[in-house]
Amino acid sequence: MNGFMRNMTFYGKSLLFLGSHPDDIELGCGALIADMVGQADVFCMTFSDNQKNPDLSNLVEEHHNSMHVLGLRDDQIGLGSYETRRFPDFRQEILQEMLQLRKKYQPEIVFVNTPKDIHQDHQTLTEEATRAFRGTTVLGYDVLRSSYGFFPHFLAEVSEQAVETKIAALAEYKTYANRYYFSPDIMRATAIRHGALAERPFAEGFDIIRIVGQFSKTNLDYPGRSRR
Repeated sequence: MNGFMRNMTFYGKSLLFLGSHPDDIELGCGALIADMVGQADVFCMTFSDNQKNPDLSNLVEEHHNSMHVLGLRDDQIGLGSYETRRFPDFRQEILQEMLQLRKKYQPEIVFVNTPKDIHQDHQTLTEEATRAFRGTTVLGYDVLRSSYGFFPHFLAEVSEQAVETKIAALAEYKTYANRYYFSPDIMRATAIRHGALAERPFAEGFDIIRIVGQFSKTNLDYPGRSRR
């Protein structure tokens, strides 16, 4: 990359990823998680285990396997039991659970589905996250199958290795092996496209739901940053 390119570096010691169903978080944020594990405190909470559907009986194990490939430990993975397609009926319970997550993890950045997502569970999760995490940066990720009109205005550079790790993680979902949006070619192409928008090799893209921060002329507040 040329010498004129500048990065805006974001600091978050606690990152919270919220998903409605197993695979949502990995599809939208898998490469970023793979890059950030070990650099920040990461917790991933998925609110439905999809176990009301007998055809999805292997999904819980596949979800944990997928998260493990990204580098997460069991204590960094949460999985709830809300019924798929009925999140609007449990809006208040979901909000209360999010408030508990906020108190326990005190996240500096929260990731949830883009507001452009038309799935009713995804919409409910995003709306309640916007309420629960007032005063916190909230970014919306894309799930290709149910997002319409999504365009990323926040582009996070990721490594090529992280993209490949994301692809390997999603390959753990044998239940979804034939779904087109699990195609490695589509995942790789999306990372390249978002990277091109950022003039980087690879990136994951997000909606800006809320950015909270402050401007500073220096970077001296951050440990490990060099003085100039």
